[in-house]
Amino acid sequence: MNMENPKAAARQKKKAEKNPNPVAPVKKPAAKARASAPKKKVEAPKTKKRTPRQTKVEGMNEVVIEKVVVNIGVGQAGERLNKAARVLEMLTEHKAVFTTAKGSVRDFNIRTGLQIGTKVTLRGPDSEEFLQRAFYAKDNKIPAYSFDRDGNAHFGIPDYTEFKGMKYDPEIGIFGMDVAIVLKRRGGFRLSRRMIRTSKLPRKIRVTKEEAMKFISGTFNVTVVR
Repeated sequence: MNMENPKAAARQKKKAEKNPNPVAPVKKPAAKARASAPKKKVEAPKTKKRTPRQTKVEGMNEVVIEKVVVNIGVGQAGERLNKAARVLEMLTEHKAVFTTAKGSVRDFNIRTGLQIGTKVTLRGPDSEEFLQRAFYAKDNKIPAYSFDRDGNAHFGIPDYTEFKGMKYDPEIGIFGMDVAIVLKRRGGFRLSRRMIRTSKLPRKIRVTKEEAMKFISGTFNVTVVR
């Protein structure tokens, strides 16, 4: 006959006296039940933030004006060449320099090293200000054939009096000029000019003709006539 242990019975009696209303233990959900519970969906951001590297690369690909060269070719030295330099200085407010012949032409009495022209090179804000006035003299139009495959642009102005605010001076006469716009990307153009490990510009660094026309028309509000 199995008899209960009197010590165990006493312990159970004391426990019952301390907790007259025992609370049933809470059962934890099984692992499978927790796994099958629906997960909250995390919505992806609509616009991704650009990293500093991406912003830097996009800025380096930006098309900018490297320089604007205004040139008057006279074909001879003397007083007429000095007057042409004076015209450029009036238009640009920069000191003009003289250009020399690279070869000899006997029919025109031109020898190597003879001063036959004058030019002014503009950079930065001065170049943009001059282009605004030059395009105004051209009725804010430029033909598509003025752009080359490297993204540069060239056009001519028949007389300096077509600029706004300029009047004809009989002591100077009539002088036309050529305007050359050199475009480049903000970064990477130094590959062809550095002294060490010089290399040709890759195609992705060169400015195309379409990019040049888009830049000129958008920056200076100019119509490209095709």
